[in-house]
Amino acid sequence: MHMMEISFPTRIQVNLSFSPCPPRYWHSHGRPTTRTKLLVKMESSSVVSSPTSFSASGYFNQTVGGQSPSKSLDKIPNTKRRRVFFLDVNPLCYAGSTPSLRSFGHWVSLFFDEVSLNDPVIAVVDGEGGSEHRRRLLPSYKAHRWKFLRNPSKGHVGRSHQIISDFLSKCNVPLVRIGGHEADDVVATLVDQVLQKGHKVVIASPDKDFKQLLSEDVQIVMPLVELKRWSFYTLKHYMSQYNCDPCSDLSLRCMLGDEVDGVPGIQHVVPEFGRKTALKLLKKHGSLENLLNTAAVRTVGKQYAQDALTKYADYLRRNYQVLALRKDVNVQLQDEWLVKRDSKNDSASLSGFFNMLEETKNLSRHTISNT
Repeated sequence: MHMMEISFPTRIQVNLSFSPCPPRYWHSHGRPTTRTKLLVKMESSSVVSSPTSFSASGYFNQTVGGQSPSKSLDKIPNTKRRRVFFLDVNPLCYAGSTPSLRSFGHWVSLFFDEVSLNDPVIAVVDGEGGSEHRRRLLPSYKAHRWKFLRNPSKGHVGRSHQIISDFLSKCNVPLVRIGGHEADDVVATLVDQVLQKGHKVVIASPDKDFKQLLSEDVQIVMPLVELKRWSFYTLKHYMSQYNCDPCSDLSLRCMLGDEVDGVPGIQHVVPEFGRKTALKLLKKHGSLENLLNTAAVRTVGKQYAQDALTKYADYLRRNYQVLALRKDVNVQLQDEWLVKRDSKNDSASLSGFFNMLEETKNLSRHTISNT
């Protein structure tokens, strides 16, 4: 059994003031100079809910190929379109492979100032033991990774988690952490709930796992280290890059594997089976499950591909179970998370965050010099 811990602002008092034009979608070409302001007075609180349970049944049915129904909510009449951002905290806490709170501060500063502005932001971190059910299926899954925020109750990691939690609270950003679940699964579950309320979603993360969620109403914004900025990645970008629908992304990754997450692709056992073959077969059959079911009863391609799909069907289905984002996490979207974010504390909070890091660095140097 796992506990669910959620920190979010409560006691909301809303004051509206209008300037000549409402918020516009920020893009790398520029940002709006005027926008509607929504001032929200909040006090921080912490909520601990009942234990969550894990169900391992029906991955193919749960994820529908890792994709929510693709029909755009723009077609629903009288729907107020609002962007809700999800901030994937863990990967931002690294500079390369080195844990770094300064990296987190840098990217969040740009994110608030140039991307999310006053739109609602929901931050999510990995829960303790979140990778364990996938490791039981595939021991190599993320085996080489040290989770920066894996156990927020011990030593340096615990202090880092508290620092991030306190900072986000000051910036009026709820932080969600569910024991026994990875942040990716929590985001996927909450994304569906946001879409059901008629809003659009933007996921702020460098994690390619989220490509399986792309649709007309779900976008990704990625931190580009080489360009020192965030960049939006949309359904149109995906179609241009891969020349196939995002609903096939999960199936493609199951076949090609994911070296970063320690998931081997079929080319490790059948070297001839590469990206070109995988894309060709998926374009014709639509999904991994359709392809495997068809290959079981008739020939679907060249002999090496046919032999691979029949001999290693279980291998590929296991990859699917590992890589598919779950949408059944026991977490409920709160209405308080969907209000415009009050950003008036951002500057002071960021300044205090970086000052604290500098003081900690100087203290460490002083301690070392005296030993």
